[in-house]
Amino acid sequence: MLYSFALSCKLKAAAGSLQSRFCPRFTRAASQTKYLPVICSSFKSTAVRHWSNIPFITVPLSRTHGKSFVHRSELKHAKRIVVKLGSAVVTRGDECGLALGRLASIVEQVSVLQNQGREMMIVTSGAVAFGKQRLRHEILLSQSVRQALHSGQNQLKEMSVPVLEARACAAAGQSGLMALYEAMFTQYSICAAQILVTNLDFHDDQKRRNLNSTLHELLRMNIVPIVNTNDAVVPPPEPNSDLQGVNVISIKDNDSLAARLAVEMKADLLIALSDVEGLYDLPPGSDDAKLIDIFYPGDQQSITFGTKSRVGIGGMEAKVKSALWALQGGTSVVIANGTDPKVTGHVITDIVEGKKVGTFFSEVKPAGPTVEQQAEMARSGGRTLSSLLPQQRAEIICHLADLLTEQREDILAANKKDLEVAISGGRLSQPLLKRLSLSPSKLNSLSIGLRQIAVSSQDSVGRVIRRTRIANNLELEQITVPIGVLLVIFESRPDCLPQVSALAIASGNALLLKGGKEASNTNQILHRLTQEALSIHGVKDAVQLVSTREEVEDLCRLNQLIDLIIPRGSSHLVRDIQRAAKGIPVLGHSEGVCHVYIDQEASIEKVIKIIRDSKCEYPAACNAMETLLVHRDLLRSPLFDQIIDMLRVEQVKIHAGPKFASYLTFSPSEVKSLRTEYGDLECCIEVVDSMQDAIDHIHKYGSSHTDVIVTENEETAEYFLQHLDSACVFWNSSSRFSDGYRFGLGAEVGISTARIHARGPVGLEGLLTTKWVLRGDGHTVADFSEQGSMKYLHENIAVTHRTSS
Repeated sequence: MLYSFALSCKLKAAAGSLQSRFCPRFTRAASQTKYLPVICSSFKSTAVRHWSNIPFITVPLSRTHGKSFVHRSELKHAKRIVVKLGSAVVTRGDECGLALGRLASIVEQVSVLQNQGREMMIVTSGAVAFGKQRLRHEILLSQSVRQALHSGQNQLKEMSVPVLEARACAAAGQSGLMALYEAMFTQYSICAAQILVTNLDFHDDQKRRNLNSTLHELLRMNIVPIVNTNDAVVPPPEPNSDLQGVNVISIKDNDSLAARLAVEMKADLLIALSDVEGLYDLPPGSDDAKLIDIFYPGDQQSITFGTKSRVGIGGMEAKVKSALWALQGGTSVVIANGTDPKVTGHVITDIVEGKKVGTFFSEVKPAGPTVEQQAEMARSGGRTLSSLLPQQRAEIICHLADLLTEQREDILAANKKDLEVAISGGRLSQPLLKRLSLSPSKLNSLSIGLRQIAVSSQDSVGRVIRRTRIANNLELEQITVPIGVLLVIFESRPDCLPQVSALAIASGNALLLKGGKEASNTNQILHRLTQEALSIHGVKDAVQLVSTREEVEDLCRLNQLIDLIIPRGSSHLVRDIQRAAKGIPVLGHSEGVCHVYIDQEASIEKVIKIIRDSKCEYPAACNAMETLLVHRDLLRSPLFDQIIDMLRVEQVKIHAGPKFASYLTFSPSEVKSLRTEYGDLECCIEVVDSMQDAIDHIHKYGSSHTDVIVTENEETAEYFLQHLDSACVFWNSSSRFSDGYRFGLGAEVGISTARIHARGPVGLEGLLTTKWVLRGDGHTVADFSEQGSMKYLHENIAVTHRTSS
């Protein structure tokens, strides 16, 4: 009966292939790696099926089965995938009926992957719940009719539904469940086939071969097999008879069924969806329970399992055993949450894309710690670091400055390797290569900057900002403290590593560093030197370099471990991090659209020098000029001609703003957007009618980063400085001065355009927050009530000592 149904599905698929001549369908290409739309000439000859949110895959899917994937990033290469839907995923909260919206989302994701050329199989629960809903409805309807006829309406309220036997519910619900899947998959022009199995179908060699053959034929015809245990006839599971070896696993629940199916079909990936985020070291909901990102065979002893799901017959222990059994058979496994409305709509596709979702099972345990362990190590080391004396933190920074000089040759050699790889690969532009490159002069400047930070660190952590006498013998202090664990993500610039490390050390913060792979050799040696400096006072773990395959988006989800994210890189990187951050504040600027305004009373010499420096000295920097605003009266003056000549000599490509273009018969290409950050030898020129017009333009199109006025009129300059709302506003000076080192901060962790906490170049002060310390002598709030004996004084006390005692 089982295989006759499979045969009918083959016939149905064959009929469907005939129908494909008359309507748009997706058919298998000759290479069997993607699908092409077949256009129907009998209908609109130009009609093309458009698939929203269905990306076509570009990576090769074929691979030799036998070993599971080692890293999450490899999951994108999975060709054959089994998706197991637990009872809690498919079933509504009242356990009577299906969660239709959730199921529709899962079908959509499976269809997306199927239409990418993957071979998808589903192991589903839900027949019992669907049948229970149907039988309850029929019983209530039958009872209401009988009682209305014989007993009157008064007894309707006393009706009760008898306890429904699970096998009967499964028999009543299986056809409806399959009909629902069929209807949903049809929306994506995908055919589905039902497969009902029992233990005998796996333990009987002939039946197992038949089942295997049927499944392979369905996959070959681009049909999604939907597999379920035949709960209408299945006997109770035999105790202690499962999971004893690859060939003798029992089908006692859908977890073991999915594992057995995945191994039998040589699937690359098994995704087991349940009602928990993944595997925890303690029962979920426990105070100290931690989600396990990657689970390795042999780690079972470190797990304490809780109770099973609210529905179904399996539990997390059964899932883990089944997952390890599948892993032993060469199939990678991820256990994840399929019920959370925030992630359900993309949990399957996220897993296949390699994102950090749920628990990934891997046979290969990495030599180093996980990023979560690194964050915990950093937090512990950071707390010890913050408790050191200011002089000790300064000693660490000075030692690091010495090491940059002493180990100069090794640093430059590592940097040379990175440059050679970048140049040969042709991946980086000239401005980015310049950022990547280190030189003896750069290392010397780094060393000087670090010593400046060491000096300023003497008066940072524990500094008393305010002291108040609340009442007699009740004094309050506000003191500076570290923020906690910082995650700094930076591109190309390896000199960022010692700068940010020194600022974190000075402010007592723990630090996680994620650098670009283009600077991996340089970053590794600089991090080693940083930890060597930290070791002189036993706080080596306070600064960690993330060198695993962690994606930035995954790091941004560690909201329980990271207190602040600081991106240093392109505006694209900053925006991506701001979108990806899950409950973690991000300190950074979205773009560096910096302006230089040339007033009609500007000095010619100053104008040329400032524009050249602002645009040409380092065009890739975020503080480089992107838009030049010119007063209307200067448009046809010798000064304007000199500006244009200088930009041409410097090979700066000019784009005309709308007003500037209207003045010219032949103009440069008109700018596409006045909010563009070019990051190269390009800029926009626009004309403004007045200084106020320049301010209004900057407020509308700028990014509140750094903006400059060039004028000899002091009154005009002061008005501009006071009324322009940007993090940095300059008069008669280059925009490139917007920098922590040039500001005398020693270095910066970044430039912030935010309006809370730190703004502009963020140095040591920007990495501190405060806490309140109250010292009393048995005081209570009741002492200050109307009937109490004490009165509030709220007297300010002079801060005589710079640090809290």
